[in-house]
Amino acid sequence: MTDLPGLDRSLYPFDSHFHALPSGHALHFVDEGPASASPVVMVHGNPTWSFYYRNVIRALSGERRCLAPDHIGMGLSDRPTDAEYDYTLGQRIEDLGHWLDSVEPERTIDLVVHDWGGAIGLGWAARNPERIGKLVILNTWAFTIPDDADLPKSLAFARTPVGAFLIKGFNAFSGLATWMATASKLPKNVAQGLTAPYRGGSHRRLATLRFVQDIPLTESDPAWSVLAETETLLPNLADKPMLFGWGAKDFVFNDEVLDKWREIFPDPKIEYFEDAGHYVLEDAADRLVPMIKKFLD
Repeated sequence: MTDLPGLDRSLYPFDSHFHALPSGHALHFVDEGPASASPVVMVHGNPTWSFYYRNVIRALSGERRCLAPDHIGMGLSDRPTDAEYDYTLGQRIEDLGHWLDSVEPERTIDLVVHDWGGAIGLGWAARNPERIGKLVILNTWAFTIPDDADLPKSLAFARTPVGAFLIKGFNAFSGLATWMATASKLPKNVAQGLTAPYRGGSHRRLATLRFVQDIPLTESDPAWSVLAETETLLPNLADKPMLFGWGAKDFVFNDEVLDKWREIFPDPKIEYFEDAGHYVLEDAADRLVPMIKKFLD
């Protein structure tokens, strides 16, 4: 296990594994369950890390190979500078693909995604549909933002110079998310686990800031063309069995986003949790995790 101050290892008792990317940076990942078992890959968003999937991993790892990476700059992965790494959506998709080609090069995978994990994971999946089995989609998106959509005030503020200063200097984004992203108060050790990788020097929070800044609002933004291409390719996944787990009290991905998903995938199975927020796996774990297990079984 890799040491991380502030992390309650009883919540996250998993061994650490590392994959060397072509850039030379080490991508950390969880690999639990029998290696010969059918693989389930879980892709996190911002500002979480593989810790977010701890309850799913525990529920599935008796019968499935559970794989959960930490994006570069997040979780227990390397923390390169801007000069050393391209903190963009396109690079994230490329990294995920390189790692998957190493850990599961042949078998189809079931994929679980949340937040930026949707743009990244489904971005890869839509370009490689033959490698996908089932999909679990949790409060996320993988398409361009409509012209009439407003960026939530918290994210808009995060993109200002003051917001950037607070995120990088004082861990504001990760810290605030532990109470803004849930409908109910998190236990202290869970909140500390979610924020543990982002405490310490400001370099530990560079990725959380760059993710916010990479949200594409106009066609000139780097991630826009990547999301636009993904959107055109999403129908490649329409025949895959899929389960949506959706927290209704999400300050980022609201019912309008869910309606957009319904347009892309006309008849998905949707579990809608009125009492859950953006971190739906925290608010509704007691109900959602068994649903995921049953669906994937």
